[in-house]
Amino acid sequence: MNYQESLKYIADTHKFGIRLGLDSTGKLLELLGNPQENLKVVHVAGTNGKGSVCSFVANILKEEGYKVGLYTSPYLETFTERIRVNGKNIPKEDVARIITLIKDKIEVMVNEGYSAPTEFEIVTAMAFYYYNEQKMDYVVLEVGLGGRFDSTNVIKNPLVSVLVSISLDHIGVLGDTIGKIAYEKAGIIKENGAAIVYKQVKEAEDVIKEVCNEKNAEYIEVNFNDIEVKKSDIYSQVYDCIVMGEKFDNLEIKLIGDHQINNSIVALNVIKYLRDNKNVEVSKESIEKGLLNTKWPGRIEKIKEKPMFIIDGAHNEDGAKSLANALEKNFPNKKLTILIGMLADKDIDSVLEILMPRFNKVITTTPDNNRAISCEELKNKISKYVEDVTAIENIEDAVKYTLDNAKEDDVIISAGSLYMIGTVRTLVNEKELVIQK
Repeated sequence: MNYQESLKYIADTHKFGIRLGLDSTGKLLELLGNPQENLKVVHVAGTNGKGSVCSFVANILKEEGYKVGLYTSPYLETFTERIRVNGKNIPKEDVARIITLIKDKIEVMVNEGYSAPTEFEIVTAMAFYYYNEQKMDYVVLEVGLGGRFDSTNVIKNPLVSVLVSISLDHIGVLGDTIGKIAYEKAGIIKENGAAIVYKQVKEAEDVIKEVCNEKNAEYIEVNFNDIEVKKSDIYSQVYDCIVMGEKFDNLEIKLIGDHQINNSIVALNVIKYLRDNKNVEVSKESIEKGLLNTKWPGRIEKIKEKPMFIIDGAHNEDGAKSLANALEKNFPNKKLTILIGMLADKDIDSVLEILMPRFNKVITTTPDNNRAISCEELKNKISKYVEDVTAIENIEDAVKYTLDNAKEDDVIISAGSLYMIGTVRTLVNEKELVIQK
């Protein structure tokens, strides 16, 4: 298969849906020679901030000179973003080569009576195979959904398990309470291991501590009390902090929002743990450079200056709160426009209640996803908060309309779905290139 045929093969497995469980992934990896067993893994679960934490950790290790794999999902603009080595996407020819091999192994599995793997299981197996082949020093692995039965959880002995902020999301799959969701996420904690845990609400904290006790795992709560923010605007943030007893001065990150300072502190706890307990050498200089050089597209990311155009993947209550706080802090007296599209299975009402009162103008659109809520239905929900609401189904038309009706000093936000903002990012960048020519 070539690259396009490989992507089609992967996409065609979408019909198998989401299937939580490790049997299928385990069998596929066994047929591939169990490549995951040769990897040194930092395993990260949670609801909000997983990708940012993973990116901070991977960049710090990369700056120290290690060869680092970074596995994340979903992708924003191109499939190959999901599997990276030292910041570079997996080459398309490697995707084609490995998927061709995996297709043969899946035929063997199915003939032996196993279920055909889902899309995520196949991509995870490809990542493990590629990282083993490329001889990674370390792999930073983001959980896809939940934790306990997520296909990444075939990893038996991670260097450390990390649990970032947990809130209600995927309630149809993971459970309808914070406690049930926390239990699923805490499933990545291993016997006699260690868990670095974001400060959670009490219901989640109690569940995670109980799992740690059952597994004789160390519970390490991240402390956010010793942070002094010196600068915070739409371009960067500078702060001092104390992490596990060590003082860091004038750390700078380019990611925006108070929550990103917290995410960087989680990453610092991970690095400190690896340094102090797993003999991983990391200098202060690598920490400083790694934090500064971390980019995480689609998370309060400025993609255009005049008008200011910011994209953010806020699609649940916590994400909406983080975006709202950043807007309040950086644009207190500005007229704001939002281009929004959402998936129907998200907590739409909570997101709208938090975000919509801050906007003067709203454009709704329909993400290119079979789980999307229609732009008209979303418009009806938003009309009780904002008078000026326009529904435009096609995303390209919606982006054009938004930019054509904006003044130079306006601030535009696009949010609601990671599946949508990647397309918006591409379209705005393409429009910029046309203008510059």
